[in-house]
Amino acid sequence: MSAPVSETATQALQEDTPVEKPPRGTPWWANQRIGLLLLVVLLGALFGVLRPAFFNQQLVIFPLLRDIAMFTVVGLAQLCVLSIGHMNLAVGRMAAFSMMITGISYDLWHFTLYSGLLVGLVAGTAIGALAGWVIARTGVNSFVVTLALDFLLLGMIPLVYTSLTDNAAFVTKPPGMRELRNYSLADVCVGNVCGSPAVPQLAIFAIVAMVVVGWIYSRTRLGRELLMTGSPVRAAELSGIPTARRVITAHAMSGCLAALAGFMLAVSTGSIKATIGEEFMLPSFLGPILGGTLLAGGFVSIWGTLIGTALTSVIRKGLDLLGVGLESLNIYLGLILLLALSTDRVRTVLSERQEVRRQ
Repeated sequence: MSAPVSETATQALQEDTPVEKPPRGTPWWANQRIGLLLLVVLLGALFGVLRPAFFNQQLVIFPLLRDIAMFTVVGLAQLCVLSIGHMNLAVGRMAAFSMMITGISYDLWHFTLYSGLLVGLVAGTAIGALAGWVIARTGVNSFVVTLALDFLLLGMIPLVYTSLTDNAAFVTKPPGMRELRNYSLADVCVGNVCGSPAVPQLAIFAIVAMVVVGWIYSRTRLGRELLMTGSPVRAAELSGIPTARRVITAHAMSGCLAALAGFMLAVSTGSIKATIGEEFMLPSFLGPILGGTLLAGGFVSIWGTLIGTALTSVIRKGLDLLGVGLESLNIYLGLILLLALSTDRVRTVLSERQEVRRQ
């Protein structure tokens, strides 16, 4: 049985926990998300000056926004487990597993585009919940469990593709997949009002994911319990929070969002293959952490994840247009990200000193 909930804990659970707002008294220039947003704008302007093609709507902006949307969902998948102080090293492989099930539904069962997506989301949720269950039951660190799961899926997925396909890819593409890849919000009209041709329709999936995850963490008891689980676990248990179930829930949410990101990548590339999600690991951490989500758990930032993801995507696209090679690109990316984190630390220190002076 759960321990009785204390008055303090009950009051904490009933109050709305702010997710996006900085601590009271923090000046606007010390807000991490504002600093990152300014950096995105400045870097975008700089790349545009150096290479005017950076502002090409069809060849650069459209695919850039499509990548930002996809990697934002990847970041949200990692954010869900970071909220309880865990990590998911199998986020990319979960996407590959989910898309394998989706590909089977298209190729063998002839499902429609969105019924196949639903099957993939269920598969992602299930594999994520399995990881959470193992962690909750055994007490083994999430790093070890998800790393083991990653290796397990790494061996299993190619075997399934080899046995079911000729070219390690599912070739059946349901109606609507090509249109979803190429169409923009300009093709979505309400009366005479249409969206921007620079924004891909895939961005709608990212917006929906952000709204749902943001609502869970800022407006529901479940979200507040997840954040409290990210604080000392023993304290959360003494407050009556079912921490084992919250661990399973967080990993299930992570698996579901990884599946959605895998679907977005499959639509973007036009194919469902075993290598889907291989590039998800680094972006899954960069977006949330740059945006302010704590590695130790207890605090998440949805908007920060979007802005952090946008920063890394703009850097990659800009350096690519400048003709920087892959090896050099990774070096420059690391230096710029280090500068961004250092700048944030400087802002925080200056803000703390300013508050001390006020006192």
